[in-house]
Amino acid sequence: MSAPLLVTAGPAGPRVPAGSPLPGGPAAPPAPPAPAGGPLRLGPVSPEAYRAFLTSRATGAHGPSFLQLPSWAGVKDGWSHRLIGWGPRSGELTGVALVLLRAFPGTRKHFAYLPEGPVADWSDPDLDGWLAPLLEHLRSLGAFAVRIGPSPAYRLWTAATVKARTGPGRRLGDVLADEVDPLGAAVAERLRARGWKRCGGDSEDGADAQPRHVFQVPLTGRTADDLWAGLNQEWRRNVRKARKSGVEITIGSAADLPAFHRLLRVTEERDGFRLGRSLAYYERQYAVLNAEHPGRMRLYLARHGGEILAAHTMITVGGRVWYQTGASADHRREVRPSNALQWHMLLDAHALGAAVYDMRGVPSTLDPDDRAHGLLRWKLGTGGQIVETLGEWETPLHGRTNQALHRAFQAYLARR
Repeated sequence: MSAPLLVTAGPAGPRVPAGSPLPGGPAAPPAPPAPAGGPLRLGPVSPEAYRAFLTSRATGAHGPSFLQLPSWAGVKDGWSHRLIGWGPRSGELTGVALVLLRAFPGTRKHFAYLPEGPVADWSDPDLDGWLAPLLEHLRSLGAFAVRIGPSPAYRLWTAATVKARTGPGRRLGDVLADEVDPLGAAVAERLRARGWKRCGGDSEDGADAQPRHVFQVPLTGRTADDLWAGLNQEWRRNVRKARKSGVEITIGSAADLPAFHRLLRVTEERDGFRLGRSLAYYERQYAVLNAEHPGRMRLYLARHGGEILAAHTMITVGGRVWYQTGASADHRREVRPSNALQWHMLLDAHALGAAVYDMRGVPSTLDPDDRAHGLLRWKLGTGGQIVETLGEWETPLHGRTNQALHRAFQAYLARR
């Protein structure tokens, strides 16, 4: 694949202005001068070249996260962004990153955030060969600190293991993992050796913007009958009950997002959490993701007696499908609309040829009396597995000012 890189990390090469700021968002910092030294060509790339890399290369076990799509920049109101790529001097891309930039009030400095990125070969023994030039490039953009989310997994627990270890006062970290990914462990050590700090330190649930523990249902090599057999008895009973009760599953449109958002507010109040996302946020997300690729984001609806009782969103990128956000009503829960929705979405993910159905975050508590455990118990019923990611890592960039701003930024986050 040929994809031009627009800034050269080495002898000075051709340069073009970096990407424009988001509509209605803050102005992006000015394009930096070409960094000097190093064997890598690194700099801004076009959305077309970026997308071509994501679709033509193996980018992790199941492909890139939806949070690294060019379109995701359009979802994040209040952030500017850069699309950055790098590769050898031949011009072929070997890694890319969507970098979100948030201005530090009263300064020209920015916090650089690469959600579940960059998209790179983390097994490359020459990690510094691309990571160091990337950090230098971000520093030249005015970044005072960088947060990344490396893609390798760390540990894995099967549903059977977790169920067998559930008990008062127990947490996931108390349970011996079924698998430990040697690459994930190696990447964590390499980052620590370079001064990176894991957000939240050794806290099991971390202080990450994205979930550290996710629940995944493997799909590769399995039939629909295999998936049904993987559900526990309670899930199979609930899916049958929904079908017998006449629950109807359909795929909605943008016009149904207000109904989804009303149910989301009901769910937040009932379950004691707050996403803090407006209807406009979901309307923007639906519009920009589907403009990039039709059908990338779907809204699934469960109706009973003509009324929408549950609504869940699903995002598809390559070989990965995510259940992103779920909402349900407080009444008529006995007809089990959410179980019916998830089973339908799981079958659709399988039909799309996805390798994994990712149900996103789960808490680390294994205490059945802990309110948060209910979400984990519900997802365990699908027979999947808990995957601990490497989580998010931060580092301040060189310079006393940058380090001072990073300390101030961390203090701000701690007060939120």
